[in-house]
Amino acid sequence: MFFSKLPGFFTPDISFDLGTTNTHVCVQGQGLVVSEPSVIAVLKGTNEVLCEGSAVGRVAKEMIGRTPLSIDAIRPLRDGVVADFDMTEALLSYFIRRVQEGRRWFGRFNPRVLVAVPAGLNAIEKRAIFNATERAGARKVYLVEEPRAAGLGAQVPIHEARAHMIVDIGGGTTDISILSLADVVVHRSIRVAGDTMDEAIIHHVRKHYNNLIGANTAEEIKISLGSACRLDGSDDDRFLTVHGRDLIAGIPRAVTVTSQDVRTALADPLQRIVDAIREILERTGPELSGDLVANGMTLCGGGVLLRGLPELIQEETGLKVEVADDPATTVARGTAVFLERLDDFRSILESADDDL
Repeated sequence: MFFSKLPGFFTPDISFDLGTTNTHVCVQGQGLVVSEPSVIAVLKGTNEVLCEGSAVGRVAKEMIGRTPLSIDAIRPLRDGVVADFDMTEALLSYFIRRVQEGRRWFGRFNPRVLVAVPAGLNAIEKRAIFNATERAGARKVYLVEEPRAAGLGAQVPIHEARAHMIVDIGGGTTDISILSLADVVVHRSIRVAGDTMDEAIIHHVRKHYNNLIGANTAEEIKISLGSACRLDGSDDDRFLTVHGRDLIAGIPRAVTVTSQDVRTALADPLQRIVDAIREILERTGPELSGDLVANGMTLCGGGVLLRGLPELIQEETGLKVEVADDPATTVARGTAVFLERLDDFRSILESADDDL
């Protein structure tokens, strides 16, 4: 018994909130230790990571749209699932090595790893995550559904026999879940989230200004000017000058984008998110619906940082809306709670030994 616990004593458990846009890593006893973009740069046509991991995360993200012909900047996850198995393995391996720095003399002990995954993944998608994580160096892999982790991270009493609604607006997907007794009762995931908002801004600037901008520039515009509704009288006075390529002349050109432009661009993806939330409410049973009148919903994920979005959702649904503290890391902080009592929670976690 004593020797079976030695690996856990020397190597703390690790958890991943492996997102389309960002990856958050927690370590047992330390909480959140890494928050980096889910981007990795490799030599084109190979799986060789540049400079032994220095081109991962923020450094690699800055390369998007700027790489020479010999380099690819890759986002290995799309819509919350593994799109590139080898690159996902490389990303996980890099972060596992990074959080284990300083423990090299215990290197023969691999950590147990908990990965938060979207609710409703099929067996093939789960198997891809298990395989990538094991090959990246995990001794044992567990999966937990993101709504459960988000509820714990937001300090919502999801264990009660009462309904609690979690809306997680991330980079690739918006996940809408109603939980009761610490399990998911109703769930829907749509591929409309932060990336879709960026694409809408790119399309708007192309259509109205004949100027092509990149994804990083679109994200900058969204953060600087974006809002879901008009917030005050000065809101339309904000603007930002950005650079792209003139689609007519074919040369670099600067254009000035206004907050009204951005609000117009974001209207369609935001309406699709609101429609999905309302659809879930329509599918919810009467007892659970009654609970939601009292409990409202909790918003998390980086997408809810868009100004005016909580107010828009509250107006459209009539429910009380609360935003989790530091919403971009809510799921990660929930996985940290699981890490502290991983053995106790094993009965509600999925492992590779389970029949998927």
